[in-house]
Amino acid sequence: MGITKIKTYQSNELELAAFSKALGHPARIKILNYLVKQKKCVNSDLISELGLAQSTVSQHLKELKNIGLIQGTVSGVSMNYCIDRRKWTKAKALILELFDKEIERWNNECC
Repeated sequence: MGITKIKTYQSNELELAAFSKALGHPARIKILNYLVKQKKCVNSDLISELGLAQSTVSQHLKELKNIGLIQGTVSGVSMNYCIDRRKWTKAKALILELFDKEIERWNNECC
């Protein structure tokens, strides 16, 4: 997106779009669900849980880490991942802000 186009959007719209893009793959949703369920940092468990190649899992983790929804810390020769609570809360607030709006209908019809 060009710089002139970015200026037409509010920061919360850009941030929600970035979160949405990161959430746009079912493997990433599965990773997030798994991390939330574990309630702790995990590492190689993700590969067996997802049933995907290690390189594929790494790419999805990279996307989630780049947007900030997860954190990664080095543990020996591997990485441990967990939910970044601050960014999780921010993403949740932005999504709820969008979907919590009342939709009025004209004559109970759409277009």
